[in-house]
Amino acid sequence: MRTSNGPKGIQLMLQRIVAVIIILPLAIILIALAVANRAAVPFTIDPFNPGNPALTVELPLFVFLFIALILGVIIGGVVTWFRQGRYRRIARERVREAKTLPATEERSRAALAPPSGV
Repeated sequence: MRTSNGPKGIQLMLQRIVAVIIILPLAIILIALAVANRAAVPFTIDPFNPGNPALTVELPLFVFLFIALILGVIIGGVVTWFRQGRYRRIARERVREAKTLPATEERSRAALAPPSGV
């Protein structure tokens, strides 16, 4: 019998359960959406001449929906990454500060120590 190794094991198990609860229904919905929207639809980039074949692409609707979903995830990730840059910079500064702390402490102790020859 396998036992969990404390809170980390429980947290990992909960993450897996939540992932299954969220991902499984989402996958079923996406598959149903793809099956229901197989008809080709035109997508044109030219708003003034929608019939322009050079700027029109015909693909199944679900392809456009998946592309929009993927682009949304990518754009959201990039925006989040840029917005969190300030916190990453602060973390880097704190790591540098923590690395120099032992040397600073040693110098402080040496400066405060009474002279050994007296």
